Amino acid sequence: VQLQASGGGEVQAGGSLRLSCAASGRTVSNYAMAWFRQAPGKEREAVAAISWSGSRTYYADSVNGRFTISREDAKNTVYLQMTTLKPEDTAVYYCAKSSGATLTYPPLPRGMDYWGKGTLVTVSS
Repeated sequence: VQLQASGGGEVQAGGSLRLSCAASGRTVSNYAMAWFRQAPGKEREAVAAISWSGSRTYYADSVNGRFTISREDAKNTVYLQMTTLKPEDTAVYYCAKSSGATLTYPPLPRGMDYWGKGTLVTVSS
């Protein structure tokens, strides 16, 4: 499975971005998916996750109410809609595929078996 994250960029505080994670090589429709982020000098943290069916989602407290994760299985793609962005959202964002159909909440990096290369989001004040 190859995961290609895109949609990052530079935006002013209060702005919005939509990240996409396109999977290829294998369908990811039977797997939970997640977005993580890593800011300079900080550990990678889970931002959002979605179950294989889309019926369950997880959001970190820091983004709850501002970010929305969704999936479009027909396109083998997962999205992260980010609104009301803050400078502290600045990070490299990674999408990842869970190793199984279920996922711990919050998701843990060791529970993911494929990772995209990341896309940089920079929020200026």
